Amino acid sequence: MARIPEHEIERLKADVSVQRLAEARGIKLARHGADLIGLCPFHEDHEPSLVITPAKNLWHCLGACRAGGSVIDWVMKTNGVSFRHAVELLRADHPSLAAPGPVVRKGTTAAVKLEAPFDTSADHQRVLQQVVDYYHETLKQSPEALKYLQGRGLEHPEMVSHFRLGFSNRTLGYRLPEKDRKTGAEIRGRLQRLGILRESGHEHFNGSVVIPVIDLEGNVTEMYGRKITEGLRAGTPLHMYLPGPHKGVWNEEALVVSKEIILCESLIDALTFWCADYRNVTASYGANGFTKNHREAFKKHGIRKVLIAYDRDEAGEKSALALADELMAIGIDCYRVLFPKGMDANEYGRKVKPAAKSLAVLLNKVEWLGKGKRPAVAVSNAVEVVAAPNIEQPPAAKEENPPGPSLAADSAPLITPQPGILGAPVEIKGDEITIAEGDRRYRIRGLSKNLSHDLLKVNVLVRRGDAIHVDTLDLYSARQRAAFTKQAAEELNVQEDVIKRDVGHAIIRLEQLRNEQIRQALEPKEAEIKLSPEEKAAALELLEDPNLLGRVLDDFARCGVVGEETNKLVGYLAAVSRRLETPLAVVVQSSSAAGKSLLMDAILGFVPEEERAQYSAMTGQSLFYMGETDLKNKILAIVEEEGAARAAYALKLLQSEGVLTIASTAKDPANGKLVTHQYRVEGPVMIFLTTTAIQLDEELLNRCLVLTVNEDRSQTQAIHRQQREQQTIEGLLARRDRMDTLKLHRNAQRLLKPVFVANPYARELTFLDSQTRTRRDHLKYLTLIRTIALLHQYQRAAKTTQHHGKTVEYIEVTLDDIATANRLAHEVLGRSLDELPPQTRRLLLLIDEMVSKECERLKMERTDYRFSRREVRQYTCWGDTQLRVHLQRLEQLEYLLVHRGGRGQSFVYELVFERGANDEKPVLPGLIDVEKLRIHGYEEKNAGLEGRFAGSKRPQSGGIAAGARGEPEPVTAGLEADFSRFSGKNTDTGAREGSAVVIVAAGGR
Repeated sequence: MARIPEHEIERLKADVSVQRLAEARGIKLARHGADLIGLCPFHEDHEPSLVITPAKNLWHCLGACRAGGSVIDWVMKTNGVSFRHAVELLRADHPSLAAPGPVVRKGTTAAVKLEAPFDTSADHQRVLQQVVDYYHETLKQSPEALKYLQGRGLEHPEMVSHFRLGFSNRTLGYRLPEKDRKTGAEIRGRLQRLGILRESGHEHFNGSVVIPVIDLEGNVTEMYGRKITEGLRAGTPLHMYLPGPHKGVWNEEALVVSKEIILCESLIDALTFWCADYRNVTASYGANGFTKNHREAFKKHGIRKVLIAYDRDEAGEKSALALADELMAIGIDCYRVLFPKGMDANEYGRKVKPAAKSLAVLLNKVEWLGKGKRPAVAVSNAVEVVAAPNIEQPPAAKEENPPGPSLAADSAPLITPQPGILGAPVEIKGDEITIAEGDRRYRIRGLSKNLSHDLLKVNVLVRRGDAIHVDTLDLYSARQRAAFTKQAAEELNVQEDVIKRDVGHAIIRLEQLRNEQIRQALEPKEAEIKLSPEEKAAALELLEDPNLLGRVLDDFARCGVVGEETNKLVGYLAAVSRRLETPLAVVVQSSSAAGKSLLMDAILGFVPEEERAQYSAMTGQSLFYMGETDLKNKILAIVEEEGAARAAYALKLLQSEGVLTIASTAKDPANGKLVTHQYRVEGPVMIFLTTTAIQLDEELLNRCLVLTVNEDRSQTQAIHRQQREQQTIEGLLARRDRMDTLKLHRNAQRLLKPVFVANPYARELTFLDSQTRTRRDHLKYLTLIRTIALLHQYQRAAKTTQHHGKTVEYIEVTLDDIATANRLAHEVLGRSLDELPPQTRRLLLLIDEMVSKECERLKMERTDYRFSRREVRQYTCWGDTQLRVHLQRLEQLEYLLVHRGGRGQSFVYELVFERGANDEKPVLPGLIDVEKLRIHGYEEKNAGLEGRFAGSKRPQSGGIAAGARGEPEPVTAGLEADFSRFSGKNTDTGAREGSAVVIVAAGGR
């Protein structure tokens, strides 16, 4: 009996609950610790002795029967069935498993049966078809049978379904009523008369792969079984058929399509040829199994040549010669396919690979079996001749024989058509193609869905006068093509050869159209956008404006974005950086409804549509399967960082490495085998994200510039004014002008070239180096400088240099570029070095403001003042959930100390922070003053932003290098206050004049 896969058994044991089956039987279960107990149904039980352990899905009886086991053992005991029968019941989720009732004793007629796979009232032919369908479904769920076919080299992905191959594993009997019942006796009697069951009641093909023989009308005429179990008893037949004389011809559709047929000794051999793409093949039922049905079919379909591919043994040789005499007597030319001595087609195809080429060698060297000189034949189908495999050829194969006919797989002759043949007019209207062939017109639809060279599935309507025939078929399927040809010929009252020729012409025409369709689909979708002279002049005027960054900010305001000057400018520059080999990445962080998405959309609006890709979410593998250059030098924007959580790994790699690669397995369309394909996505790509998360992934944070939306009340008031202004007539008209502004900037960005940008001042620049994370921040700073220069490329003189004999063009960074980058870096990178998130820092300053006012009002010291969360909520007007999160962060970093209040379990806070003299703006220590570069001989004209981004004149906060071991070590928190590290913990809030002091607990060095 066929083995049930171990993983299937384990799945059933895990998925089907013993507890539910017991309760369905009416057994009342009570909790007893981790187990359930109840009365055992398998013996007379008055005290609960049945124990079920839900955690392990096991049961056992502590009483008289001592039974136990898994869910399969439970079904065997309760239903009185075998192990295999129990598994089949569980697989089918049979209703009897959930039905209350008594325990069934094994061997009784009350054992539960599965649903019969066929209608008991159907005729004999319908019953045979349903048995074939049942065996077919069984094969697809039987790994041992599929493994056997694979071991015989029969692995074509369409073979099993095309020929309805099946497997008999004795489970059919579980679905039949018992023979001592009337219904059971009738069904079993019919199956015995058909040959499916033997007189003993066992399945005739048990343990066999089953190959049915189906005629052109779909009737089952014969069934062949091949045993797959090893170690059978001596004398057990390995090959079996239905009782009685053989009927029908296997793969008869091949005889309809081709007049040259390969005739094998067995069905397994014939399948070997079929899997090697030689579809014009059929088989006898053994060496002496060429029947009257074969002879009649050969005559009916006009077969002219037969290549006899019988086994190369004594019986095969003798039968081949006898058969050749018989066929040549009725006018059919015969040739002998000469395998090596002792081999058959299947063994040869398995040992000499690839089978398609090794079989082609033998088919091109067939031996003429007639008497006298071999008749001249036209080669109908060309087969590539390959070197003969290294197998000793028998003497007969070495004799001088005229070359025999060569056969191709399954298509019509590959000949070059004469101009007149394919000169029929073709009319194309949308997805409808019309081809005229004489008095016949073919209307073809659905070609646009065929984007593979392996498929040509269309809907074809052929008309001749008032007669029509319509069908949907794959023109590459010989079986479907033959059926269409036959039915169309009958409907239109023409000969089949006429329709066959028409279809061949149509295939050639459709292949040409489909190939062009595929070529167009694979071409880059982005056509180069041509700017008119007026558009180009306007864009150049913008790029050549000395106040370019100022105009960018003005145009943001015209488009309705209020405030956020630094964020708008950094976001715009980051978008421009996509032209560099290492672009910047941006994350916009804010609370919900603060305007982060509006800021992203405003920045993306300035970027050409063809240079950005925006998504709401991405799956983990989606980036890996994009086109190789779909993202190159573009912006990848994801609306919410949470939507990109599963793709976070790919985003980090793409930002750091500039390329993504993945190896994945897929089926080879040619042979169905799994092969490894490599997918590659090239950068560089500028990544743009938004998020409401307070804590960002550290790896993502290190790779990105973090922009925080201004959530002050003054900003909210400005937004409200802008929203009201947009409702006026002036605002409505300004909205119309917005598209002109966006178009101007998009055209300007189209004119930006990915030129080299050199920084002649790079060796003189300085940067904070006391923290490891500044290694990446430093690169962001340098990229920001280069991006500013790249944006101003039309205002810079192009320079050239020679490198390895080639001229390289580049532009240079100016001191004004560095000054602008310094002003932006103080705000953006300085904030990222702060240990507090921006919104938490904002809350801290609001609490400091509240404490200062209350202490002044109450005339008390700050160290004596206590306040509750409710007071903070009333002062700041923040939501309770938002407030809890940020207060907890301040607690953890010891900006707030928690004291127990005087009302039970309530708590109050003490503030241990005092703001510095100038802490509203973050500072990035360690940047060199551009004026020092000017003093050292670098003279550049100060372009700037006309005072809108005037450089900060305040002193640098903190040192660049660490101090001595005995001195306080300066650290950076992004504010102008002294954050020093001492060896002991101190919460003293005393401050030096002009600056606050925050004491941080010492860490390891």
